[in-house]
Amino acid sequence: MMDAAVRTLRSDELIGTAEKLLAAGGRMQMAYAWYPRASELEVRYVASRGSQSPFEIWRCETNQFLPSLANTAPLLGWYEREISDLFGLKFEGHPQPQRLVLHAGAAPVAPPLTPNYPRDVPVRVDQTRQPLPEVAIEEKDVQLLPFGPVRADVLESAAFLFFYVGETILHYHPQLFFKHRGMERRFEGLSPARGVVIAERISGVGSVAHALAYCQAVEAASNCIVPTRARFLRSILAEMERLYNHLHYFGHLCHTTTLKVGEAEGKLLEERAKQLNTRLTGSRLLRSVLAIGGLRRDLAPEGWLHGELDRLRAAFGRYAKQMESTASHLDRLITTGKLDQQTAFDQGATGPVERASGVDRDLRRDHPYAAYKEVPPLVAVRDAGDAHARAQVRMAEVNASIALIQCALEILPRGPVAVAYNIRPKSEGLGWSESPRGTLFYSVHVGGDGELMRVKIKSPSFSNWRVFPFTVHDSNMMDYAINEASFGLTIAGCDR
Repeated sequence: MMDAAVRTLRSDELIGTAEKLLAAGGRMQMAYAWYPRASELEVRYVASRGSQSPFEIWRCETNQFLPSLANTAPLLGWYEREISDLFGLKFEGHPQPQRLVLHAGAAPVAPPLTPNYPRDVPVRVDQTRQPLPEVAIEEKDVQLLPFGPVRADVLESAAFLFFYVGETILHYHPQLFFKHRGMERRFEGLSPARGVVIAERISGVGSVAHALAYCQAVEAASNCIVPTRARFLRSILAEMERLYNHLHYFGHLCHTTTLKVGEAEGKLLEERAKQLNTRLTGSRLLRSVLAIGGLRRDLAPEGWLHGELDRLRAAFGRYAKQMESTASHLDRLITTGKLDQQTAFDQGATGPVERASGVDRDLRRDHPYAAYKEVPPLVAVRDAGDAHARAQVRMAEVNASIALIQCALEILPRGPVAVAYNIRPKSEGLGWSESPRGTLFYSVHVGGDGELMRVKIKSPSFSNWRVFPFTVHDSNMMDYAINEASFGLTIAGCDR
């Protein structure tokens, strides 16, 4: 395992161990289940004790029941519900034991990720059942607005329940997973090399982050040391991905505040960044470059990328100044969708969302990978926790990413960009990256034949979609679209 220590715990030790971790300033990261053998179910918990400390992985064998940790570490609530839906395991004392991934009416012949589930049999769904959850609010003046799952434009499928009076939203419930693709199951039985192609397609706008975390997990399982030039180029690619994502973010945010010129300018800058991606790699989304052991081929950013980024930074500086001096734009952002620091921590916010609420975490700095130890990022943090703070964090990250890339270019070494790796049967590895939307983990388990047995993905949008409703309750209906845009959420990254 890369920078991770594995501990075996009994079920009756879980709650006490989690309480001690939190009291010492640590944090839970995720939980998942898998079958080391066909008849033995095991639950894994990934925990962090803080910056520069190795991650901890707790393993706990079980058959039918485990105590819920959702009351101790609320962010685990969705992970436990996901495990219940997909593996059939029950968590005793869970505060919200309702289904999460499987909608009402879904009736699989067995839990979908158990070994005895037939691969060629689709999940049967009773179409007469209401797909939306029942949320009862008795007040006579409260109105219900069900919105989705089919939405306008090219938005991904999701349904939202709004309980409101006038323009005030009393309660908000998102229903996701309408197009859950079973991507984690798609890895099973593949060679590790073929898994890179799947990882790049979990979320199209996070191709580098997903592929990088996956490759590092396999490299950890095989004790593979990536060449120095490849590590630097990986960091450059990751920051190029952060750039175009953040620039798209500002264009979309301006769209929601009806700042049409700002929308056009943001999307134009996004296009310029994607054209740089194409010139560097041949792919606007930076696909088909990363490989286990380094890169598929060498890249040549020397001599031209530094100057292009100077021009992009100057254009973004003018754009950011205009946004920050447009009163009609700022009026819609300031105080909208406030997320306090404690809720952000407890409920598992990640990336720019948590940093805008005063939670100072970034995997590039706290658990360095690729070349981030040699070229660490400048991490931006704000305290207001509103839509404006989330935008300000991303503004700072655009400039920090450009500075980091240019620094990496100045010291980019010559040398090979790939090394052979030897996957070890029955090995495992943990890999991670700080995607444009936050922390991303891959946990990889290799079988005795050298093929993948289990791949678990902790996606940042899975975390931030869980947090998002806390900013919607008691908010204004007219600000909803702005608030959602300020989170920078993706549904594909959540549904997997």
